[in-house]
Amino acid sequence: MKRNVLLLAGSQALLLTGITTVVSTAALVGKDLADREWLATAPQAAQLVATMLTTIPAALLMARWGRRAGFALGAAIGTVGAGLAMAAILSGRFYLFIAAVALVGVFNGFGVYYRFAAADAVTEDYRSRAVSYVLAGGVVAAVAGPTLARWTRTLIPDAEFAGSYAVLIGVFAVATVIPFLTALKKPEEPELQARGRPLRAIAAQPRYLTALITATLGYAVMVLLMTATPLAMEDNRHTFGLIAFVIQGHVLGMFAPSFVTGSLIARFGLPRILLSGAALTSLAVGINLSGTSGAHFWFALVALGAGWNFLFIGATTLLTTTYRPEERAKAQALNDFVLWSVVAVASLSAGALQYEFGWRVVNLGAVPMIALIVASALWLSKTERPSPPADHG
Repeated sequence: MKRNVLLLAGSQALLLTGITTVVSTAALVGKDLADREWLATAPQAAQLVATMLTTIPAALLMARWGRRAGFALGAAIGTVGAGLAMAAILSGRFYLFIAAVALVGVFNGFGVYYRFAAADAVTEDYRSRAVSYVLAGGVVAAVAGPTLARWTRTLIPDAEFAGSYAVLIGVFAVATVIPFLTALKKPEEPELQARGRPLRAIAAQPRYLTALITATLGYAVMVLLMTATPLAMEDNRHTFGLIAFVIQGHVLGMFAPSFVTGSLIARFGLPRILLSGAALTSLAVGINLSGTSGAHFWFALVALGAGWNFLFIGATTLLTTTYRPEERAKAQALNDFVLWSVVAVASLSAGALQYEFGWRVVNLGAVPMIALIVASALWLSKTERPSPPADHG
């Protein structure tokens, strides 16, 4: 059981190392390759859209063929994407680069289920810890991704960042092998034949709605503020070095608490952890509204990352109590499709809001979403806790 969690955490670390490398480099590559400067962020947008569109087919495929096959296929697609990205940079082809980064987004669409695979493969009392430990793989990525991009930037002469994607081919290739080392089982025939409850009945449960709302809005607030922060810092004449330092602090804030979040859930309960996540997110907004020094941005984004961690791990743990084994594919697919759809909109909106209305409006725009998170967590605390519908082990 713990070996599975460790291997899934390793897979998560490899995936997120690739994603953070893409985040660190894609806009710069896009700016160099695109005919128009405003198209520079198109590759990152393609990655998010590809992730969103992959979540449902990935869940259905793994429901039929098993997690191991799905995770290996996703990583193989990501490996092809890294190779195509390198080729696009070497040949100066912008639209090939967009397609390549979209394939990395497809890998992410499979990889978002690492956390559910860990939760579904352990006993109920270990579930929140399993989710936490898998997401803790992001701590490695927080350091490895930007470092890899920096060290390999000029690895291939006269082709900036082509070397970064060459290295990612190897990183993703390792992620292709790891699933076959796990003991994740293929779905058994009775589970394949069972239909379970209608999706609308599953989604109507107070616990499911709370999990969906808190994860989706918590992620949307995080992405909205994180994406707009570099633009706001540049407007306030902060250096690129400081911007990179703030983003790295944010990513560590997102994943470092994972080592203890599961234990905190077991000790204090889900509603309190969700409310704590909302409080940390509110603190981030308050700090952002109070000033624009480097310290303001750094403390705000660290708090924002920690708040996301509490909300995301808490919501994932909560979601796993709302479905039976034969229902997990459609329940998880709906959750992640809605989540990534909203996150894509938040990411694409951040730049426009910052340029048109400014940093203050971006932060005030997060307040209604935080209020809905708080209302959902309070609703959960007043709802009678039902017994889990079945063993998920």
